[in-house]
Amino acid sequence: MMAATKPAIRVEAPIIVPIGRRSSPYRVIIAGESWSRRNGEGMNATLMLVNPALRLMAVHAHPDDESSKGAATTAKYVAEGVEVLVVTCTGGERGDVLNEQAAAEVAELGLEEVRRREMARAAEILGVRQVWLGFPDSGFPEGDPLPPLPAGCFAALPLEVVASPLVALIREFQPQVVTTYDENGGYPHPDHSRTHEVTMAAVEAAADPMMYLGVGGAPWEVSKVYYNQQFSKQRVLALHLAMTDADLESPYDDWLKDWKDRPEDEDRITTRVDAAAWFEVRDQALSAHRTQIDPAGRWFAVPMELQKLVWPTEDFQLARSTVAVELPENDLFAGLRGR
Repeated sequence: MMAATKPAIRVEAPIIVPIGRRSSPYRVIIAGESWSRRNGEGMNATLMLVNPALRLMAVHAHPDDESSKGAATTAKYVAEGVEVLVVTCTGGERGDVLNEQAAAEVAELGLEEVRRREMARAAEILGVRQVWLGFPDSGFPEGDPLPPLPAGCFAALPLEVVASPLVALIREFQPQVVTTYDENGGYPHPDHSRTHEVTMAAVEAAADPMMYLGVGGAPWEVSKVYYNQQFSKQRVLALHLAMTDADLESPYDDWLKDWKDRPEDEDRITTRVDAAAWFEVRDQALSAHRTQIDPAGRWFAVPMELQKLVWPTEDFQLARSTVAVELPENDLFAGLRGR
């Protein structure tokens, strides 16, 4: 006669549960499938042991950037049990309202408050923890010549000042992987360029015991830094051609006509993460930013199934690594799992 087994339990959403003491490096995930009970002494649930304490920090300039750049990847890693912290450098309070459906709420509460609420909702959808670095938005300067940046804004403050709180967060959260923007910022917004500068300075300083004494915890060395490269010309062109081949109106026609090629952009992509299963989550998070996202705009113009078929990955550039790597990669934590 076979021994009786404890029944499996089934839940609809992933749940992350700490095992043992808070300092334990292991996490357990209860997923929406029945899994065999493994090493679960004293537990009556069906559990699956996942990656030991992998942590990802995504540093962005404004609320909404976390949902338009690498969001499917972060949602994928959250589902795998990775701890994800989104750092938002500014409040986006000098941005424009790009969706008239949000105008009444902005008139009542102010843009900064509305964008904070939008950010909270997007973080909830993605399943990430989010913190504000706390600096004023720099705005997008226009004109010839360009006007000076507003006094005291993120891009105008000294680098050592704006890097300090990020150094503290890196030392406290201890991420193995950090994602941010390349030296061009992804596009020419002063806060995006400054986000690159601040992130790279903070990663270096956080590991140095002689820098920012007393800021955050003990020194921490980030193992890998990646630049978001989700808006490469290769991807935009592939989606554009797929739309025209399907006799659909492409949202990228004018963008491609005005595209300025840079030789250094040709070979940037080193890492392609298959995140197609989380594209819907990405779009839900993006839709939460109502002030910035027109539901009838180009963000959602390409049919979902076409996106998944033509370009199922989110792409990154490995900018820095303290571990041996083999390129190309398909995982931001390549070389780090099981360490």
